[in-house]
Amino acid sequence: MRIDIISCQPELLTSPFSHSILKRAQQKNLVEVHVHDLRQFAINKHGQIDDYAFGGGAGMVMMIEPIDKCISGLKAERDYDAIIYMTPDGKTLNQNMVNQFSLLRNIIILCGHYKGVDERVRQHFITHEISIGDYVLSGGELGAAVLADAIIRIIPGVLNDESSALTDSFQDGLLAPPVYTRPAEYKGMQVPEILLSGDNPKIEQWRFEQAVARTKQRRPDLLGEQ
Repeated sequence: MRIDIISCQPELLTSPFSHSILKRAQQKNLVEVHVHDLRQFAINKHGQIDDYAFGGGAGMVMMIEPIDKCISGLKAERDYDAIIYMTPDGKTLNQNMVNQFSLLRNIIILCGHYKGVDERVRQHFITHEISIGDYVLSGGELGAAVLADAIIRIIPGVLNDESSALTDSFQDGLLAPPVYTRPAEYKGMQVPEILLSGDNPKIEQWRFEQAVARTKQRRPDLLGEQ
């Protein structure tokens, strides 16, 4: 998979892709991540990529010309399965969406900034508009990192134990059950006996029941409850 991220603040994306799982995924050649500085496509020598909104109002708007040049340049080199715009008014990201994106080959993620992008970008270039929650960040870079992380970690071969991703919260519509590790007893706090029994079918049943109970308590909406 190849992920191209377009940003006017590319330095914000240096750290997320330089450590841990995302770094190893790139080293294994399971994914390519390329961050493009939108100011490389500025309309003038001053690096301008934004302008005032027609009709007035506070805040600046990202211009269509630099974005068009960047996206068109990338599309001239390869086909893209999705061009995603990170925006607070997009569809809220969930695990099912992540699973679908992970099956694609080439993705562009456009990071919004200022008051957003010229609406013509959204109308003519963007295939998906994604939000990571009902709040506003200073820009789309953190959202792009969240999306990329969620996608990359479930690509086969990225995690040392691939079954780990399959048991994450939301993969089966439930929150993950409680987990424990050694020691089995600590200051009077005990690990549930079932987990020490070695009876795998009963352990799996216990985990399922715990996942349902936790989901019912914390996220009843996932079960269709209010």
